[in-house]
Amino acid sequence: MRTIDHFIAGGTGGADGARVHQVWNPSTGEVQAEVALGDAALLDRAVASAKAVQPQWAATNPQKRARIMFAFKELVEANRAELAELLASEHGKVVEDAQGDIQRGLEVIEYACGIPQVLKGEYTLGAGPGIDVYSMRVPLGIGAGITPFNFPAMIPMWMFGMAIAAGNAFILKPSERDPSVPVRLAELFLEAGAPEGLLQVVHGDKEMVDAILDHPDIAAVSFVGSSDIAHYVYRRGVAAGKRVQAMGGAKNHGIVMPDADLDQVVGDLAGAAFGSAGERCMALPVVVPVGEDTADRLREKLIPAIEALRVGVSTDREAHYGPVVTPEHKARVEQWITTAEEEGGEIVIDGRGFSLQGHEQGFFIGPTLIDRVTPEMKSYQEEIFGPVLQIVRARDFEEAVRLPSQHQYGNGVAIFTRNGHAAREFAARVNVGMVGINVPIPVPVAYHSFGGWKRSAFGDTNQYGTEGLKFWTKVKTVTQRWPDGGADGSNAFIIPTMG
Repeated sequence: MRTIDHFIAGGTGGADGARVHQVWNPSTGEVQAEVALGDAALLDRAVASAKAVQPQWAATNPQKRARIMFAFKELVEANRAELAELLASEHGKVVEDAQGDIQRGLEVIEYACGIPQVLKGEYTLGAGPGIDVYSMRVPLGIGAGITPFNFPAMIPMWMFGMAIAAGNAFILKPSERDPSVPVRLAELFLEAGAPEGLLQVVHGDKEMVDAILDHPDIAAVSFVGSSDIAHYVYRRGVAAGKRVQAMGGAKNHGIVMPDADLDQVVGDLAGAAFGSAGERCMALPVVVPVGEDTADRLREKLIPAIEALRVGVSTDREAHYGPVVTPEHKARVEQWITTAEEEGGEIVIDGRGFSLQGHEQGFFIGPTLIDRVTPEMKSYQEEIFGPVLQIVRARDFEEAVRLPSQHQYGNGVAIFTRNGHAAREFAARVNVGMVGINVPIPVPVAYHSFGGWKRSAFGDTNQYGTEGLKFWTKVKTVTQRWPDGGADGSNAFIIPTMG
């Protein structure tokens, strides 16, 4: 059986076979590989390699760093088909979704190609008599990323693209569920001209996560995963003196006003709720129609649209979505459907027990629609992370604002309306970090930044864009003067605010 190794100091090595994790093919239900799980000693090797290369990389001028980012972007584009099929085979998402995973990561790499511009500091001439002040952004040293299974290309590129362009070395610990693409990205980065040890990949479970959080030479950690683990990562990393950004779970709402174009809403919901089998932190698993009439009309249109969705293997070009990632996750999602039913939710379309002919052992769940869901239900309060859409009926606009605002998660929200005033009012008042207006999945473009509120994010700096640059750098400010050396004391130093 194939073993997926670590990528340290420019090559594989370190797998001793002592601890491994199974990597499934979700479409067939078969184990296709094993990934080696590392420990603190292996992380020490990676850190030593990063320490050896980082000072020279930080001293490399930003233009030369940008050239490597350009070369990496070209290599990823040239190998996009291979990467997408590899990603789909381990994750289960259909190849088209895998292509999107890669593309959204590349957009952050494109932003990082502009690092000479975004790294420019600030300068004040004549802040005092003969005194100039300037500030610069300098790298932190060694950064680390702990990334989830659901976007094995995009989220690693979000992290290491900004961190490395800013002058840091980077150690990536991807999910052990689909680890092949992160390793392949590291190989392509080396091929692009990056020095050995600049980008490394270590595999592991909680033992490796704790080693990263505790290591004294790792200055910053970026994490994406569930909220409970995000909170743990944030607390432990900060206690160890690190800078930490930890993105957690979500329960994104889609508000449907009575004047919305329901045909457009249904089309948007089909992709936003069920695409990638709902395994996205920016999926739209809750729809909130305002008023009973709106709810009834929306439900009537949703049923045939959802029943028409095609579930297939990851290589099925006609499929709308594929299997979920593991058998354990399939069981968990189906249990949430059962919980919703027991809580009083109306199962309008039931995806439990779905079987795909010829692939009966695959981890498939049919699209599920649940109506009459209320805020008191546990299935509403928690993240399901599967192809399940819940309808929560709101009496009026005020309740529609209140539902996402009071939810424990605050990642994304969308409102569908033709009314500009209602959209503006909603965007201003809703207590959520990212808002879409007639946009079902409001992931910001690469030159803005990504980040939720409440239990969807721990830390005060978002991913990528200018916020990402701030996270991976620290500011150094220099106050300077070049005195003429006058004997009468006229060149004595005066703090600018005192004279």
